[in-house]
Amino acid sequence: MAFMCATGKHRRPSRIKRGTAQAASVAALATTGVIGGLAAPALAADNSVEQTGLTPVITIGDSIADKIDAQAAAQKQAAEETARKKAAAEAARKKAEAKAKAEREAKERAAREAERKRLNTFVAPISDSYVSTGYKTGGSLWSSGSHTGIDFHAASGTVVHAVGSGTVVQTGWGGAYGNQIVIRMADGTYTQYGHLSSIGVSAGQKVTPGQQIGLSGSTGNTTGPHLHFEARTTAEYGSDIDPVAYLRSHGVNV
Repeated sequence: MAFMCATGKHRRPSRIKRGTAQAASVAALATTGVIGGLAAPALAADNSVEQTGLTPVITIGDSIADKIDAQAAAQKQAAEETARKKAAAEAARKKAEAKAKAEREAKERAAREAERKRLNTFVAPISDSYVSTGYKTGGSLWSSGSHTGIDFHAASGTVVHAVGSGTVVQTGWGGAYGNQIVIRMADGTYTQYGHLSSIGVSAGQKVTPGQQIGLSGSTGNTTGPHLHFEARTTAEYGSDIDPVAYLRSHGVNV
């Protein structure tokens, strides 16, 4: 029995299919950013498709490729410039922060130093006064036979200052001293203020140089208003040291 094989010939793509293929090619280029710069002549002619039966391939000319390369280079340069500006701005911000921090720390150090200096500074117990009776002056007015401190000239009610930083350890009546205050100084010595008309601090209270602690008067064993001032090695009577030398050693001119 004889068999007959069916034969046929290839049919060329219709115009609709060719147009679809071209549209797909252009869409693919659009996704890469290459669009608008391609002119219709860049597309293969319909005749070539009809002659070969192959899907047309879009060929990009050298001028278009150069434009794409230039665009990419421009984009890269813009990105690098943006990154450079961002880095410069960040560096400037950090520099400004570091400068502000350094200035703030410098001010804080200066403030601490000024406070330390202030707390270590001594002042006279009575402002704009003078010593009216010196240390170890002899006479019957004192039970020990001599003056255990110095007297500062002062009218009753004159402000009395702590001569330096310290802690109040005694206040109240002190016998011959009348109303008195005893302060333990920061360096471990003691200062005493006698014959006060008023006491403005209490035991345990911290005081600073120049702080008002009371008012001068004539309480106790005295012939008139003044401030009796002593420097001591302990809080008790009999441990007195030269108050003029003591104040001068701390920078007070008396």
